[in-house]
Amino acid sequence: MELRGFSDEYAVLVAGWAVDAKEVALLSGQVEYPFPEELKASWRKVDPDIHSYLLFDGDRPVGYGEVWLDDEEDEVELARIIVDPKVRGRGIGLELVRALLPPAVAAGYSEVFLRVRPENEVAIRTYHRTGFVDVPAALMDEWNQGQPMAYRWMRYAGEPTWLAEQLPHGSR
Repeated sequence: MELRGFSDEYAVLVAGWAVDAKEVALLSGQVEYPFPEELKASWRKVDPDIHSYLLFDGDRPVGYGEVWLDDEEDEVELARIIVDPKVRGRGIGLELVRALLPPAVAAGYSEVFLRVRPENEVAIRTYHRTGFVDVPAALMDEWNQGQPMAYRWMRYAGEPTWLAEQLPHGSR
């Protein structure tokens, strides 16, 4: 598996991975299904603080995720993580999160976070396996103020050996 920078030629493909309105909302902010045709070419807002990636299995893209940098809060957020529905249940999500962590940690911010729908038990187990832990309930409540739903917020709790070996010398 190899993590590569995202290019817009894959936008329609990745948009097609959204299998319900919840997944469309996670990628685009629009609660519609199927993914609205007019959004397929423009769902990704270009922002210099958002770094988009695809995970490839050979020549085939199998996962998508973003690393959001926030100078003001001195933090990074992993976001919009989605796996091709044809390969779900095969550990691709775990590989994708593990692949996104090196660029997130190497960015040099003090914390790495993510948010997940509380009913997404598969993703939550994946995040726990990659070193994420829940933030305290009071903080979760505070961060959910103004959100479209109450997310489960998680913080990256450390650098396991597999990640430390992937970071460029001198990171962190």
